[in-house]
Amino acid sequence: MRIPAPARAAMPRLGEASRTARIVLLNGPGSVGKSSVARAMQTIARRPLLHVAMDTFLDMLPETYADHPDTFRFTTRQEFGHSYTEVERGPVGSALMAAMRRSVAALAAEGLDLVVDDVWLDGEPDDYRALLSGHFVTRVGLSAPLDVLEAREAARGDRLPGLSRAQVGRVNEGVAYDLMLDMGQLTPEAAAHRIVAAAGL
Repeated sequence: MRIPAPARAAMPRLGEASRTARIVLLNGPGSVGKSSVARAMQTIARRPLLHVAMDTFLDMLPETYADHPDTFRFTTRQEFGHSYTEVERGPVGSALMAAMRRSVAALAAEGLDLVVDDVWLDGEPDDYRALLSGHFVTRVGLSAPLDVLEAREAARGDRLPGLSRAQVGRVNEGVAYDLMLDMGQLTPEAAAHRIVAAAGL
């Protein structure tokens, strides 16, 4: 059946009826379980929920730039018998993370609901507030005791020792959250239910 031109013009595109997205920003130290929580949220959310992961953007880098002063330089030091691995961001790394945030904004502009897993080493990036203005944003901090983080870090085998120790006291500092969860006490599924309820997903 052919739709008359006036009726075609009145029909919204997919996602156009409501361009206001619901966005969950997950922040926490390495190995706290952000990706596991995000995947669990996807299984219970009532609408399609896209998972935007910082690691996905890091994986775009050529292998030779995985540890490089232009992108991200990882420096490990020993202190009182413990490893601390600090991350220093170079100009390309900074540009990549800015592009990630703008990608989040572009997806949200199409009315797509998102869960973003990120690591904020210097507090919430200033441009998130401007980029996501007009959307429903829920900021969620994830934490866990250091011994739990280090056990998970060692079990993963794909993280430098000392990343969690360097980040645990820094990554949530000074950030205003809507919800703070202890992942030493909660399973990813339990955390996901609490976040989905808080965010209206």
